[in-house]
Amino acid sequence: MKMLINVAETVVADALRGMAAAHPELTVDVENRVIVRADAPVAGKVALVSGGGSGHEPLHGGFVGPGMLSAACPGEVFTSPVPDQMVRAAAAVDSGAGVLFIVKNYTGDVLNFDMAAELAEDEGVQVAKVLVDDDVAVTDSLYTAGRRGTGATLFVEKLAGAAADAGMPLERVEAVARRVNAGARSFGVALTACTTPAKGSPTFDLPAGELELGVGIHGEPGRERRPMMTSREIADFAVNAVLEDLNPRDPVLLLVNGMGGTPLLELYGFNAEVQRLLVERGVPVARTLVGNYVTSLDMAGASVTLCQVDEELLRLWDAPVRTPALRWGV
Repeated sequence: MKMLINVAETVVADALRGMAAAHPELTVDVENRVIVRADAPVAGKVALVSGGGSGHEPLHGGFVGPGMLSAACPGEVFTSPVPDQMVRAAAAVDSGAGVLFIVKNYTGDVLNFDMAAELAEDEGVQVAKVLVDDDVAVTDSLYTAGRRGTGATLFVEKLAGAAADAGMPLERVEAVARRVNAGARSFGVALTACTTPAKGSPTFDLPAGELELGVGIHGEPGRERRPMMTSREIADFAVNAVLEDLNPRDPVLLLVNGMGGTPLLELYGFNAEVQRLLVERGVPVARTLVGNYVTSLDMAGASVTLCQVDEELLRLWDAPVRTPALRWGV
């Protein structure tokens, strides 16, 4: 496979150096693998720290900045960051108002963030944790006990980030994050496998004429494989899977997310089918985001995430945000 890299061993460090050069509003510690907003700590403000394996960009480093995360900890490709990174990030951004860890539900991430929370608290940092587990495709997977954390991570980071910027205390910011996760569901579809730099070839076997329904963001198996379907058929399956588990009583935020290898031309066409279905099902869409936000390297495919929002959450969504990957109102 052709890849725009030097060697697999330095791909994350090289990317971090490039990110630092492109975004002087961030402080990027390449050696210790921590990305921090340059104005941190912000006096009196709750800080948000997240992280996970690299390969899902712009998640999480692309969401560091005013209105979202205070810091992010990138691990190696598809590998959890280590507790030392998280403790270093928490210390860098804590203003005394406390730190919220936002953790996707993968076993390595959960264990390492739990350990980091204990270590940070030993150093006098008040820490709360929120687990994101929005994927309805499978109950348990190769890397999780319970549902996987996927597209709803963006909604949790944005809405909790806005709550923190509004001056809410740690308990309220945590409550917002938990409410967002509880009201969000996702379902993903893979048209091709992804390729890690270390392996240099597809991470799993997906024949050219088939797709994986319910794939995870590391290429974990989903519900089933089927012969290739049309955009309309895939939207039907994904939206129905989400709505079987989520019965929205309020309007929703909609994320039509690319997995890294699908062009916007296809994603916008897919969004048209998703929107058609939601209209037919009587689900009002308050806001829509289309693009590659929670990716799986070069995987072709898409995911659908719905998140119920009331007036407060919608105000938090519309609040200004200024990060490398998400920016409005500023």
